[in-house]
Amino acid sequence: MKDREIFSGLITTVPFVLRLDGRSFHHLSRDAGYAKPYDPAFSRSMTKTTQALLENSGLAPSFAYTFSDEISLYITSPVFDCRVEKLVSIAAGFASSAFTLFSDVQNPLSFDCRVVPIDESRLAAYFAWRQAEAWRNHINGYAHKLLMDTGLSATAAQRKLDGMKSCDLHELAFSFGVNLAETPAWQRRGTAVYRLVVEKDGYNPVSQEAVRVHRRVSVIDEDLPLFKTPEGASWLAARLSSAGADV
Repeated sequence: MKDREIFSGLITTVPFVLRLDGRSFHHLSRDAGYAKPYDPAFSRSMTKTTQALLENSGLAPSFAYTFSDEISLYITSPVFDCRVEKLVSIAAGFASSAFTLFSDVQNPLSFDCRVVPIDESRLAAYFAWRQAEAWRNHINGYAHKLLMDTGLSATAAQRKLDGMKSCDLHELAFSFGVNLAETPAWQRRGTAVYRLVVEKDGYNPVSQEAVRVHRRVSVIDEDLPLFKTPEGASWLAARLSSAGADV
């Protein structure tokens, strides 16, 4: 029956991105009572899930990026023999259980996952694309919530927003006293989780002396640059270089 496992031999090349999306998370937001358009508790659970994927999943990503209910993991070294079935099932299963623990939700939930083969020269373009989606979610989310606050249903509010350009959404929000350019950076640009090598105080038990040691730690960064700019691409390259540095 082994020959019936028709996709078990499907592999990817490195590097690649694993992109996870929460399945039907709009129901989760409603059932858990999360605030709209952004809830800090939900965001913290997503960030902790992303950090756990970086540190404990066995996938060993070099860099991770999250916004809304989406997580992208950039992986540069072969893991699990690069088997696609293994990669997507482990990533989705781990994310689902981690988010459940961190959010204390009462009902089962799940993430789906896909593999995106990508070389390093295209990395900035990939994350610029996802960051642009974070921005679109941001302006649409605020506009939708502001219209619902006037008494419109979710469907009626969305119908009014259909076809509106970004500048129109800006003006709509501003007419309600909300300047979208001044909302928290993590809402507009997403959150990154990556490793940095830092220097810490340590102790040498042989010489019985205090020493300075280097340790690799994970960092949660909620103040990101625009990845579509040269500065943003340089920022990404620097974080990846630090993630791979020897300790």
